[in-house]
Amino acid sequence: MTKLLGQTTGRLGLTLATAMILATPAMATEGMFALGFSTNQRAMGGTGVAYGYEAMSATLNPANAANVGHELQLGLDIFSPDRGIASAGGNFRSDSKYFPVPNISYNKPLDNGNVFNISVYGNGGMNTDYPVNMFGVGAPTGIDLSQMFISATYAGRSGNLSWGISPTMVIQTFRADGLPWGSGRDWSYGGGLRAGIVYDASSQLSFGLSASTKMNMTKFDKYAGLFENNGEFDVPGSITAGLAYKANSKLTMMLDVQRIFYSGVDAISNSTTAGPLGAPGGAGFGWDDINVLKLGLEYKANDTMTWRAGYAYSENPIGPEDVGLAILAPGVVTHHLTVGGTYALNASSSIDFAIEYAPNNSVTGLSHLGPTTIDMDQFSVSVGWTRKF
Repeated sequence: MTKLLGQTTGRLGLTLATAMILATPAMATEGMFALGFSTNQRAMGGTGVAYGYEAMSATLNPANAANVGHELQLGLDIFSPDRGIASAGGNFRSDSKYFPVPNISYNKPLDNGNVFNISVYGNGGMNTDYPVNMFGVGAPTGIDLSQMFISATYAGRSGNLSWGISPTMVIQTFRADGLPWGSGRDWSYGGGLRAGIVYDASSQLSFGLSASTKMNMTKFDKYAGLFENNGEFDVPGSITAGLAYKANSKLTMMLDVQRIFYSGVDAISNSTTAGPLGAPGGAGFGWDDINVLKLGLEYKANDTMTWRAGYAYSENPIGPEDVGLAILAPGVVTHHLTVGGTYALNASSSIDFAIEYAPNNSVTGLSHLGPTTIDMDQFSVSVGWTRKF
């Protein structure tokens, strides 16, 4: 295992450094979480907790790694959210429109029959960049939050049951402009644990269950006056259950149900009126726990072409009472339509592609600007490359 880890680190070191540079912040689609982490996951509405078919499958469920062979996968999502506010002071759109979000995964079967997987991917984030000041400080107003996950997975299979466990390191960075509660770029580090199982009930039907603990992070010291408990900003935990049904040799259908526990992080979930910003038990963004329903289809037309499509519905974590701070992070989209596919260049290499669209959604409430409406829609294009060994 030590030798394998050293070889893997050598191969991925340059790519990891590049990914960290490229992983610019964006607004995710399930509040602050990404819909999916790979090109193919995005093409199928973020589904796949019970379907191990690619190296990046381990990011949805660590157990999936046990059902994937020796494989390297790279991907890049160009994410384009359009978000804005409307109030008595005027209508304003956030200026930043395009964000590159990379991912990489390497899956390696071991001599003992188990599997090692390492994946680096953007979990989510938040971004706004308004051309005017919103909070009484001279600079234009905006925030940048990025979260990068680095998961090392050990997975195996016993009979019809696959299992996997993923110790996960998290790096996040935050910057705010035009706020009275802190400024400048800051970094936070931490981690937690992801684990999952997949049970093959038959040759056609599989059930999957995956869970992620809260990722405990160091504090954003520069923003001790903004985030609850003097700059504490952990990453919420989640749990996902799903099934995959192979209707025939060509068609696979998937259904995933996810629960995201924003209530586990006070800086995100505390009421905006809970107390002073930055204080222990103080005000947060007021986000609620949400459920996400995902549907996905994969159709293998022939040995060269595979088509995918999906739909996801995400509850909106932001209510009218939360609009004040949600100006900074209007993650209110609910419906997601996706399509994509894979084109096999040869027996070992293939190109993946996906398009995702989330129609506009809005929330109206009271803020320090008076009656205020926040809204958002988004579009993304993803490409990837898979190499089987």
